[in-house]
Amino acid sequence: MHATGPGANFWGRLNEAEQTALQALGRISVFRPGDTMCTQGEPATHVFVLVNGWVKIFSVTSDGHEIVLALRGRGDIVGELAGEFTGYRTATVKAIDLVRSLIIGHESFMSYLDSNPGASRAYRHAVTQSWNDAAAILRSRWAASGAQRLAAVLLDLGYRHGTATESGIGIALPLSQEEIASLIGASRATVTRALRDWRRRGLVRTRQRHIMLIDIAGLRRIAGQEAR
Repeated sequence: MHATGPGANFWGRLNEAEQTALQALGRISVFRPGDTMCTQGEPATHVFVLVNGWVKIFSVTSDGHEIVLALRGRGDIVGELAGEFTGYRTATVKAIDLVRSLIIGHESFMSYLDSNPGASRAYRHAVTQSWNDAAAILRSRWAASGAQRLAAVLLDLGYRHGTATESGIGIALPLSQEEIASLIGASRATVTRALRDWRRRGLVRTRQRHIMLIDIAGLRRIAGQEAR
């Protein structure tokens, strides 16, 4: 199990000994596309470390509307906060494509962190990143356009889970345009229009379930990240 990107996710920040110790505490489970891994409101008894595949984290409103809160991929940890703070799942996690996940009991995971300072630092980084992501999304929904939010999300996914090639950064993105729109708080028409415009300008190249980020500098300008 290897993380992609520059060590930005939980698994990628563990050394080999820490990875081996964590694997010994859990079991590998496989989830098919569409399988629910945990459900909002149920007791939070374990955490997931994603080996392969993508999951979406979402909440359902009282009128049955699904709001996509986050997208997680290989090397990310999922379900860690609910067990520590509320004891119950605050959102539903569903496999988007074929997912292999290491599942560890919450108490075993907490004991593991207590005895492994490096893993504890990696965990704190992952939690901080999750909070920062949520705060950034909330801020952007007030201050940024749908196209700006889309560019920022694609750049973030490329940084964490993309594959660098001679043409750019490829992202195997198994979300529909409607789900992407929900994630960034925009309409599907906004996502469709932005991607069409960016393809025309040579900023991205798309095919089913895949996006190639070609002009990173151009996308950063759109996202308002020129100074990064």
